[in-house]
Amino acid sequence: MTAELVRGQNHTLPQTRLEIRVSAGTPVVAGATLGDERGTVRGIEWIAHPGSPQLPGLEVSQQAAADHRLAVDLEALPAGAHRVTVLLALPVGAGGPVRFGAVPAPFVAVTGLDGTEIATFTLTDLDAESAVSALELYRRQDAWKVRAVGQGYAGGLAEMLADQGVTDPAALAGSIQEAVTRGLARSVAPPPRTPEADRVRHATGSADHRPTAPPPAPEPPEPLADPATTGPAHNQPHTAQPHTAPGPAAAGASAAGPSTGGPINYAHPRRQHAAPPSPPPAAPPAQPGQPAQPVAGDATGWSMDERLYNQIWGMFEDLARAVAAYRSAVDFAESRMDQELDRALSDPRNRIGGAGDRAREAARAKRDELASRAREALDRDLAQLAAEAAVVEPALPAAYAGWGNPVWHAHRIPMEIPMALRIGDLHLPERTDLRIPLLVRLPLERGMWVDSGRTASETAALMDTDRLRRLAMETAVAHAARLLAVYPPGEFAVHVIDPAGSAAGPLAPLVESGVLAGPPAAGPGGVASVLAHLTRRVDLVQMAVRARAADSLPPDLDTGEQLLVVNDFPHGFDDRAVTQLRYLADEGPAVGVHLLMVADREEASAYGPVLDPLWRSLLRITPVADSHLADPWVGHAWTYEPLTIPPGSRVLEQVLSAVAAARRAVGR
Repeated sequence: MTAELVRGQNHTLPQTRLEIRVSAGTPVVAGATLGDERGTVRGIEWIAHPGSPQLPGLEVSQQAAADHRLAVDLEALPAGAHRVTVLLALPVGAGGPVRFGAVPAPFVAVTGLDGTEIATFTLTDLDAESAVSALELYRRQDAWKVRAVGQGYAGGLAEMLADQGVTDPAALAGSIQEAVTRGLARSVAPPPRTPEADRVRHATGSADHRPTAPPPAPEPPEPLADPATTGPAHNQPHTAQPHTAPGPAAAGASAAGPSTGGPINYAHPRRQHAAPPSPPPAAPPAQPGQPAQPVAGDATGWSMDERLYNQIWGMFEDLARAVAAYRSAVDFAESRMDQELDRALSDPRNRIGGAGDRAREAARAKRDELASRAREALDRDLAQLAAEAAVVEPALPAAYAGWGNPVWHAHRIPMEIPMALRIGDLHLPERTDLRIPLLVRLPLERGMWVDSGRTASETAALMDTDRLRRLAMETAVAHAARLLAVYPPGEFAVHVIDPAGSAAGPLAPLVESGVLAGPPAAGPGGVASVLAHLTRRVDLVQMAVRARAADSLPPDLDTGEQLLVVNDFPHGFDDRAVTQLRYLADEGPAVGVHLLMVADREEASAYGPVLDPLWRSLLRITPVADSHLADPWVGHAWTYEPLTIPPGSRVLEQVLSAVAAARRAVGR
């Protein structure tokens, strides 16, 4: 399992031949130094940089790029080398950003040679620094470990090299930057990476005119987050961090932020690759003076699924930053107008005659001009993103597509799970018709909570309680059906707890198709039976994993992924059942047991803060549109739109029938 590190945290390396992948969202210089047992760099022969990219056991990129792959063979390092420190720096004199606080937080991943991620680290909280020690690989008692460092240097590359003990660091820094300047014209094909900061795109769409957002706040450990679950106050809205969250690819134990739960893994699934990734499709040539035509799958990746996944996340980030730049420009225009008015009206001469009125008119005219120019730039970016969305949406596979996409009518149950699943759409008020799919990683790394409370949002407050609860349960059923449809036959089972039997109507498609693991559990006895069954499964699988004895599992144990749908929590739950549910929420995702709860948090208020960790561990979604998700870059309030089945469509029944038929074909 991938370790998502925070600053200062370390993790044991299971192998010695590695790749270190860097994604920064802007061209950076990547290098590495070797250190002895005391961390001392013995000389320039122990430094790999663009001007001298190869050392025994170590190779770095020869130029600045937004994405890098550094090759490391720890067994082949020079004698006496006990440490490898990965260094990043912004190139000077290239017209780009001069501090890391003005660019997306760099992302670093230590992977095996097959691309399997071992540990990842997002370098947040950088501001005036133009160079940073990202991480170090070090030997400890004959074992190698990786430590997240994240030490920034406002003095740039020279200061960082001096801190490494390098003799004459200024001269070496100058030669490195000179080598970088010579290589800036060369292109580097970027590697695929996790989507939190991943955006490798052709010179098409808004990537050509990407705005620069204000320095981002410290990022939470996931792409989208809900403020409602980050603290005791439970009447606030929830965050989908794009990166579960988008993330939207929103991939995991906590929905809240750094203060809750454990690390969340947003790594790509562990897949063996026999060949390098195929290049993305080429965009049609653009007319002179016009942006190139968008192409579906123009991000990097090993497969079309991965390229589309990365492209969707890139569109999400582009939209977030374009709107952030626009809002920042408008705020600046307003602030400038206020300052000019204050200066004009503080002059006594402007208080007589029409001088004051003319000053006010001039200030407002400048404000309007600046805001108009900002809106024009935003409209250009939004138009390019809309054109890209129009191309991408029809090309999406079923797992990424909405219910209205014709791909669902031709859907066949797959033989392997996709990278992610679409659970809704996101948009901003600047252009509500520009929707970005919200994707969650598969296998699910955290549970979901469909909020059926009327206090959850303004839209919900206007709805009848019974109608809202039915809509919430229908939403849960649709998500369960999508999960069943994208898993191979027999590898995903759904259990339902409906204590009072109040969800018989919404559950009918699941019950009538025969895809449930058993009839919906009702009453305290049914609740206890299902919870005991799934708790036992979690316990047994955890013990087998720890003992490395998977063969010892009971033959009757279903090792496929399990989803527990809970309606009307906490009705029908006693204290023991609540404890078991919390245990499943905390421990279940790591061993393939997931929660999908339909609940009104207010109805569980009698339990007090004891349930706060439960709510924080779940990704909160709503059965109606609601602005409760925030991105990790600039903190926009994104409006979440749940997926809806077109009126009169039988797609849900068709999909569940296909699931049942596929199960019969394999005998499960």
